[in-house]
Amino acid sequence: MTRNKFDMQLEELEKLLTRMGELCELAIAKATGALKDGNIGQAKDIIVADEEIDQMEKEIERLCLKLLLQQQPVARDLRRISAALKMITDMERIGDQTADIAEIIITTRSLNDTTSIKDIGEMSAAVSKMVRDSVSAYVKKDLELAGKVIAADDEVDAMFDRIRSEMITLIAEDEGLHGGKAVDLIMITKYLERIGDHATNIAEWVEFSITGVHREAEEPML
Repeated sequence: MTRNKFDMQLEELEKLLTRMGELCELAIAKATGALKDGNIGQAKDIIVADEEIDQMEKEIERLCLKLLLQQQPVARDLRRISAALKMITDMERIGDQTADIAEIIITTRSLNDTTSIKDIGEMSAAVSKMVRDSVSAYVKKDLELAGKVIAADDEVDAMFDRIRSEMITLIAEDEGLHGGKAVDLIMITKYLERIGDHATNIAEWVEFSITGVHREAEEPML
């Protein structure tokens, strides 16, 4: 394989990763919209979107393995392909967690009249931006942007803690209908918090693809 063809395939890899990231963002947005509007049809669409994300993971994995076997890349090229393989695992899990949120909405059907929906919407927007920026950092080879994604995780964690405290107060005040909804909302915010964690993982692999060092490793990996 010529270098020119290899570079073209790396560009294709970036396009596929961007598309997979966009699907994750769309799933998060649909989950938030379904929660806000009580739209069961939209929640069911998320289940379908998760299947498409799963298919994209397989497609990107095949391309990465093809590049590894045919080109036997070294240095930065090897790091970028290795990082992509790690990133798609986290994006696939993001799809799973949006599907989990959808399942709660479909089962419960009446969460949209509960307080803190606005706060959950803000949290959803924050994690969606983390996903978008982490993938963008990979494509642009932007170390600073990857760092901003990692820093944003603390803000998302703080949002989760605040919403959870509000919901626990609601449960204490009313153990009946509202208490049950509060438990479901805590689960939804926990899934969003986990999505933020996965976006952070992606950003850490972006750092690795650029520097050769992963934050959890004591020395360079490649």
